[in-house]
Amino acid sequence: MSSVSIGAEDASQEANPPRYVMRKLPHITALFWALKIVATTLGETGGDLLAQTLEVGYLVSTVIFLALFLVAVVFQLRARQFRPAIYWTVIALTSTAGTTLSDLMNRTGGIGYAGGALVLTSCLAIVFYIWWRSGQTLDVENVATFKGELLYWVAILFSNSLGTSSGDFLADSLGIGFRQSALILSTIMLLLLAAHYFTRINGMLLFWIAFVLTRPLGATAGDALSKPRDHGGLNWGTTWTTAALLTILVVLIVYQSAQIRRHPLDPVPAPVNRRTGEPEQPNGALVTDPV
Repeated sequence: MSSVSIGAEDASQEANPPRYVMRKLPHITALFWALKIVATTLGETGGDLLAQTLEVGYLVSTVIFLALFLVAVVFQLRARQFRPAIYWTVIALTSTAGTTLSDLMNRTGGIGYAGGALVLTSCLAIVFYIWWRSGQTLDVENVATFKGELLYWVAILFSNSLGTSSGDFLADSLGIGFRQSALILSTIMLLLLAAHYFTRINGMLLFWIAFVLTRPLGATAGDALSKPRDHGGLNWGTTWTTAALLTILVVLIVYQSAQIRRHPLDPVPAPVNRRTGEPEQPNGALVTDPV
């Protein structure tokens, strides 16, 4: 390449510097999974606290939690970069809303745990199909558009609802019990971790399987702590269990926030449509220097 063309290329890069977008979703690390399990366990006990202990009922509780979820997700969608407190609030609310929504369908609606799991699996499959057809990236760490993030949160809401139904089906319908179900699900999670490191199975497939399974893991763990002993639990009650889990979640969020202040998350490249290659409007803060 001639010096003239090199100079023209440099000038072009200076006039149109590479664009990057501040990351809005966290890296998938051990801390992420710890926070996810605590948040989903909190969702199980928090949902039961409002619907059962306080006798608000599944329908009203679902309306309340979905309304809170919508408010929180608006703040998340409007944020210009990753905010741990906002992100994990939305995750916790998808778990509480998922708990009461699943119980409303399965118990009040009378379709049963297996029927609820089937309906929610179908809904989640439809969301993933729309997501794939939209051309948005399926890499959950690099989602950087409004449409992509919106699909991400819809998928999470359905996955957490599905997790409640599948956890109840495993513990109650199959008669395995809360503690044994938690052990089985923990074993499956370890197998998924091994598959991630030692096989070539698609990483996003493993992520979503693990993401769905952390919900029944949290549900069975929450029930194991809060339910009476004659139901296989430790009889902590929903109030004390919810308070303990909320405290742990807050401590972990503070720790993650401190980590990010010391080591900011790397930005992601400006988004392009996966199918067409056309640039798309980012929904995070734009930066020109990835360092």
